[in-house]
Amino acid sequence: MSAADEGFGSLLRRLRGEAGLSQERLAHDSGVSVRALADLERGRTRGPQRRTVRALARSLGLDAGDTGVLEAAAEAGRPRPQAGASGPTGLLSLPRAVHDFTARGPQTAWLHVLADDPDPPQAPVVVVSGAPGLGKTSFALHGAHTLADRFPDGRLAVDLRGMQERPADPQEVLASVLRALGTAPHAVPADPGERVGAFRALVAERRILLLLDNAADEQQLRPLLPAAGSSLTIVTSRRSLAGLEAVHRIDLPMLRREESVELLARIIGPERVAAESRAAGDLADLCGHLPLAIRIIGQRLAARPHERLAKLARAVAEEEHRLDALRAGDLQVRTAFALSYRQLDAVGRAVLRHAARAPGPDVGPRTVALLADLPRAQVRRRLAELADRGLLQTDPDRERYRFHDLVGLFAAEQLTDDDPVTLARTADATARWLLARAGAAALRFDPAARRGADPDPATEPADRHRARAWLETERETWLWALRRAHETGRHRQVVDTAEAMHRFSGRTRHWPEWVTVFTLSASSARALGDRHDEAVHLHHLARAHNLCGHDHHAALRTARSALDLAREAEDSLRIGRALGYGAGALIRLRRCWPTPTEVPVRWKGLPSEGPVPAFAAAEGFARERR
Repeated sequence: MSAADEGFGSLLRRLRGEAGLSQERLAHDSGVSVRALADLERGRTRGPQRRTVRALARSLGLDAGDTGVLEAAAEAGRPRPQAGASGPTGLLSLPRAVHDFTARGPQTAWLHVLADDPDPPQAPVVVVSGAPGLGKTSFALHGAHTLADRFPDGRLAVDLRGMQERPADPQEVLASVLRALGTAPHAVPADPGERVGAFRALVAERRILLLLDNAADEQQLRPLLPAAGSSLTIVTSRRSLAGLEAVHRIDLPMLRREESVELLARIIGPERVAAESRAAGDLADLCGHLPLAIRIIGQRLAARPHERLAKLARAVAEEEHRLDALRAGDLQVRTAFALSYRQLDAVGRAVLRHAARAPGPDVGPRTVALLADLPRAQVRRRLAELADRGLLQTDPDRERYRFHDLVGLFAAEQLTDDDPVTLARTADATARWLLARAGAAALRFDPAARRGADPDPATEPADRHRARAWLETERETWLWALRRAHETGRHRQVVDTAEAMHRFSGRTRHWPEWVTVFTLSASSARALGDRHDEAVHLHHLARAHNLCGHDHHAALRTARSALDLAREAEDSLRIGRALGYGAGALIRLRRCWPTPTEVPVRWKGLPSEGPVPAFAAAEGFARERR
C-alpha cells in the first residue's frame, strides 16, 4: 500500500513516530489541540483543513514531497456534501440561488466583510431574522453563493424546520454535519456533549460555510454554532433570536418602491414593466413591497405573458380579495402567514386578531387589551412576542405596534373565528373607555371646567403635556370610538365628549379631524332633540370648517343653520356668534374685508358687487336670514 493509500490518520501517526514526537509535542509545535490531533490519528476526522495540514508538516519537518503526500491524503478524506437530502435534517449542498435576486446590497456587503476577516476572535455567526415573506432564505442563499469560493472546505445548508410541528433535532443535525465533513459514521460520538465538542473541534480546523435555515429558537441553535475558527454560519429565522450572544444581526427591511419594481422587471422582463410603469408601481404598493408578494405577482404575470399589469392591479386593489389574488401555484402569501399563526397559542392568536381591529396606523397595549378583553400586562407581553416573531412591527420611540398591510389583512380574516355578539360587546366597551379617557384628558385644557372622570386613574395623563401626548397619539383611536358611539346611538356621550374637547380644539387648529368631531356631535344633538346643544355644536363646526378644514363654503352653510336655531331660541349670544362665523367665512372667501364701516350692503348683492366690509357682511347676512 502506498503512502497516499494509508489514510490520513495512519499516515500522520507513522510520520509522527518517524519524527520521534509525542502527540503532546506535535500539538504544541503545530498549534493543533491534542484532542483534534487524537481525532485525526484515530480516523474520527479524516480531512483536515489545508492550513492544519501545513502546520503539521512544518512541525514534522517534512520535505515538499512528503508534504504533498500528506495533503493528498487529507484531500481524499475531505468529501464534499452531496446534492440532495441526506437524512431527516434535510442536509444539502447549497441549493441553487435565485437568479433574479434584487437589492440587499449593503447587507450582502456586510456578509463579505465578515467572511474576509482572516483572524476573527470567534467563528462569525450572522442572524437574519424578520417577518414572513421578507426573503430571508433567498438573501442567505444569494450571500452564500457569492462567498462560496472563500470556503474551500465545504458549503452546507440545513433546513432546521422551525415552522413545522417538530423542528429538526440539533443532535441529528450535528451527526449529519459530522458525517458530511468526513467523520466516519461509527466515530460520531453518541454522547450529546461529546458530539458538540467533536463538531466544534472539526469546524475550528476548517473553513466552511454553514447555512442554518429556518431556525426554531435559541435552544435548537446553540449546539450548532461553531466556537472558534474562521468558518461562517448564516442563520435565518422568523424569530429575532434575541437570546443568542455574540452574533452579528442583519435586518432586512421591506424593499423600496424602485427595488420592488426592479424585482418585478427581472421576473417578467423590463419591456412589460416599461410599457405599464404606473401599473407596475401600483402593484408594488399594493403588495406592501414584501418580496414574497412581489415574486408571486411576477410569477403570475410570467405564466400569463399576454395579461396586462393593470388588470392584475385592479384585482389586487380589492382589499377583501387581495390575499386570494396573491398566489401563484403553490406559492401563497396567506400560507406564509398561516405558518406563523399556527405556532401561536390561543392567547397569542387572540391578541393578533384583535390588534387588527384597532383603527389607525398603529396601536398600543391598552386598546388591544380592551378589544381582546384580556389583562393589559398579559397583552403587553404577547405583543412583544408577536413582534419578536415578525408578525408586528415596533415603533422606535413608543410602545406602539403596527401591521404590515398584508399581515393585517390576514389577521383580520381570522376574526371569523370569533362570536359577532362578543365582538360588538368588546367594541362598545372599548369605545366607552376611550371616550371617557379622551374627555378627561381634553378637559385639562378648559380652566373653567371641572376635572373629568378618567376610566383608569392609575394610568391617566398626569398633566396637560401628557394629556396632549395621549390625545395626539390616540387620535385615530378615540375618533373611531366617537364614530362607534354615534352609530350605536350613544348620542349623549358623543355630545359630552365633543364639548369637553372644544377648548382643546382651539390649541390644535391644524387637526382636520375637528370637522368630523363636531359634525358627529351636531348630529347627535339633533338626534337627542336638544336645540340648544345643536346650535352650540353647529357653532363649533362652523369654526372647524373655517380654521381646520378650510372649507369656507361649508362654514357659511353651517353658520346659517346655527343662526336659524339661535333666532328660534332668541339667544342673542348665539346669534352674534353665528353672525361672526358667517362673516369669517365671507372674509376668507374674499367677499368682504375685516374693517368697521357704515356702508350698507344687500346680502344677495355681495357676489356681484365685490368685496365689502365684514361688519356690513354680517349685517347683510343677518338681514338675509330674517
